[in-house]
Amino acid sequence: MKKIGAKGMKWLKIIHVFLVVLFFGGIVSSIALNLHIDFTKYDEAYLGYKNIIIISDNIVRWGAIGTLLVGFTYGFFTNWGFFKHRWVGVKFVLYIIQTIVGIFVVDKLMVANMELLETQKELALSNPIFIQNHEIRQYAVYFQVLVTIFIFIISFLKPWKKKIVHSKQAQ
Repeated sequence: MKKIGAKGMKWLKIIHVFLVVLFFGGIVSSIALNLHIDFTKYDEAYLGYKNIIIISDNIVRWGAIGTLLVGFTYGFFTNWGFFKHRWVGVKFVLYIIQTIVGIFVVDKLMVANMELLETQKELALSNPIFIQNHEIRQYAVYFQVLVTIFIFIISFLKPWKKKIVHSKQAQ
């Protein structure tokens, strides 16, 4: 396969950083909203969840999908590969896990709670299923934030790199 050149790599990095900012910013924004929702008031809880879903559907999702596509582009069309460098492989695996948590835990529980709010109105706020969904979702979002921060650290430090050993030439 043809590899991307130096100029293409710069653009790919710009796109990658932009998409990660969307993804991470959306997640952190949903936490901020969630922490300020008064769950004793139905209208506030409903609007809060509605806004979190809007952020998830229009910011987090596009950032996540775009980041995944850029990751595949790096893996297939650059010399980085997927597992050529251990730190890149760790980032890729963590991002896949994080995306699975986002789709099958965070989104699923968020949509389930929104449905409860729409069907049960004020009663949803005291429904044990709603409360449990909300708590599990929050912990899953915190997990996503921690994983993203760890991925940032790996990206900058590039640990587990193979060290180049310089041998002394005989004099």
